[in-house]
Amino acid sequence: MAASVRDKQTVALRRMLNFNTPPVKNATSEPVWKVLIYDRFGQDIISPLLSVKELRDMGITLHLLLHSDRDPIPDVPAIYFVMPSEENIDRMCQDLRNQLYESYYLNFISAISRSKLEDIASAALAANAVSHITKVYDQYLNFITLEDDLFILCHQNKELISYHAINRGDMQDTDMEAIMDTIVDSLFCFFVTLGAVPIIRCPRGNAAEMVAAKLDKKLRENLRDARNSLFTGDNMASGQFSFQRPLFVLADRNMDMATPLHHTWTYQALIHDVMDLHLNRVMLEEGAGAEAPPAGARPKKKSRRTYDLTAADKFWQRHKGSPFPEVAESVQEELDAYRAQEDEVKRLKSIMGLEGEDEGAISMLSDNTAKLTSAVSSLPELLEKKRLIDLHTNVATAVLDHIKSRKLDVYFEYEEKLMSKSTLDKSLLDIISDPDAGTPEDKMRLFLIFYITAQQPPSESDLEQYQTALLDAGCDLSPLAYIKQWKAFTKMAATPANYGNSGVKPMGLFSRVMNSGSQLVMEGVKNLVLKQHNLPVTRVLDNLMEMKSHAETDDYRYFDPKMLRGSDSSIPRNKNPFQEAIVFVVGGGNYIEYQNLVDYTKSRAGKKVIYGCSELFNASQFIKQLSQLGQK
Repeated sequence: MAASVRDKQTVALRRMLNFNTPPVKNATSEPVWKVLIYDRFGQDIISPLLSVKELRDMGITLHLLLHSDRDPIPDVPAIYFVMPSEENIDRMCQDLRNQLYESYYLNFISAISRSKLEDIASAALAANAVSHITKVYDQYLNFITLEDDLFILCHQNKELISYHAINRGDMQDTDMEAIMDTIVDSLFCFFVTLGAVPIIRCPRGNAAEMVAAKLDKKLRENLRDARNSLFTGDNMASGQFSFQRPLFVLADRNMDMATPLHHTWTYQALIHDVMDLHLNRVMLEEGAGAEAPPAGARPKKKSRRTYDLTAADKFWQRHKGSPFPEVAESVQEELDAYRAQEDEVKRLKSIMGLEGEDEGAISMLSDNTAKLTSAVSSLPELLEKKRLIDLHTNVATAVLDHIKSRKLDVYFEYEEKLMSKSTLDKSLLDIISDPDAGTPEDKMRLFLIFYITAQQPPSESDLEQYQTALLDAGCDLSPLAYIKQWKAFTKMAATPANYGNSGVKPMGLFSRVMNSGSQLVMEGVKNLVLKQHNLPVTRVLDNLMEMKSHAETDDYRYFDPKMLRGSDSSIPRNKNPFQEAIVFVVGGGNYIEYQNLVDYTKSRAGKKVIYGCSELFNASQFIKQLSQLGQK
């Protein structure tokens, strides 16, 4: 299988941190000690891919923010990894004047303009530091990879390219151009890193089409200049992963507004929905114990802990897409297996009367202790296992608290039925009016999904009744105001998005407690088993990848940047199904769609799909944007 986009971006970063030469495999040579200077964009790109330990192994002794106060370290080379913005360049020129480092390796996250390069050159001349600038590189790394098959455009200033920014009523043409250019610049960097020129498909008449046309133009201009093209010769050597080019499907968030609001049931998406998860790091508040402090005592301060959910965490890789009840059971099984191993070490020690001895004395004993020696040598592995079990026990327990206190299983099941047009076992008003079920935001999400997926909009009198109930439950109605406009504008009533006829199967209540010692008691929470169904984005991808004729996608535009003359057609030139595809949602995406694509790919041997979006938001962040749009 070809290297994933995460591998490719990591290789590019390692190369950059090794002064833009491929890292040598020879482990005996000592790395050159150096300083890494990045801005917030650079920090966000590096942090999901390289740990502090990995940076140290590559000789990075210090990593500092460009705009922090830095002391001179005159005999050390500095590697800069920053965006080519005005204020960054001013600061770099100031560093040159202050002679902070021995030599400067300037790496720009995305391409730097000629005029800004000249600014740096004149500053270097003025500071008499020309000989200290060793290399200047455009890295084309302006995107953030979170998984092997998931990337987002930016985390800093994401409000500049958010759903709200693109759909504002008072949008000027120049603002829209700027947003599109920002998105296209990042997508161009993505394809340079991937080392492939895609075939682009997109719907007509929305932001996705604008992005497609601009990206096609940018790729075409780069390919035209064969000598300097980023997609030829040695640049491509690492990139060519198959003879067939990938398909790039641009989708617009407006094609499916229900999925981002949907309550979810898989582990990764749940963590993103109910907790503070960004750039693969989850934040938990701890010490907010249930028992109240004694009268007059100062309340306990909540401590915040962060956990990294990384590719090295085998449990996470295996279960991030699993339904939550399965995760709870697996955490318990891992814990039991760990305890059994730990008990075995203790038992062997006590048989041999070695409880108090240190490990050195043990390993010197004769052969019959080989068993114990191997048990002891696996201790570091055991400790790492224990750390991961604790991490997932804490995270899963926090998620479970939300599920129970907000009855999220009820919401998830009801929304699945709404989206798949199944029969409903209780009325929507009952859930909205139930003071114990969910927060006002949960109720608003449920009602918006009902409103978006309804074949016929509710009558005026019904709508008034719903609105009164929502107001009584403490909801803010401005998101609904926007969704009404959106629905009228898109004439979605004629063709409501189809969410497949899936539904979920309840497996009866979790009546059995998982075991008496378990912290994850799922009592009273439904064990819902997911049935596979394709969400709108996955369905569009399937039509285009498999070359199926379908009313939904027949009118999609077709761009091939390698064709000499761009032709405006929706007729694909190649007739073979694609093996590799990238789906990108303009206006924001979510882990539910990502997981749906992962599941789709699993059922198709040899297919490879990458999901990307301009920002990754959870329902709460999406509702805030809808609310801002509805207040106009």
